[in-house]
Amino acid sequence: MSIRHLSAVAAAVSLGGIALAAPAAASVQQTAAVTGMTSGRIGPTLTALVGLVGVVIGSLALARIGRIGAGSGRTGAMVALVSGLISLVLGSLFAATAAGGPGTGNGIVGSWAAMVLGPIGLVLGGLTLNRSRSVGRSG
Repeated sequence: MSIRHLSAVAAAVSLGGIALAAPAAASVQQTAAVTGMTSGRIGPTLTALVGLVGVVIGSLALARIGRIGAGSGRTGAMVALVSGLISLVLGSLFAATAAGGPGTGNGIVGSWAAMVLGPIGLVLGGLTLNRSRSVGRSG
């Protein structure tokens, strides 16, 4: 998959997630701010952490491409791609089903964070995979 296709797929999935979240955002109700870790915040927070893991592993794998003894980086690229996709899809799902805005305890901020970190992990994984192929051909 070329980098052009990867970026087009990531953009399409992001726009699809935003389109799914739009009806949920339209029915925002004002309520008192909720503090602490509620049951509605756990899932989106864990999803955002999965996206963060994808970003970290993808960036480390991208930084190590081409170094002697560092491997091809394909494993790190695949982990970044999978975790980025999971983060993007689940973050979109949580955002679409959240009733209320930020501060209501429904995890909308964690969902937004997951929807930002997911595509970043996807792009880093795709770049790493693309560069590992070109390094493998030349070396």
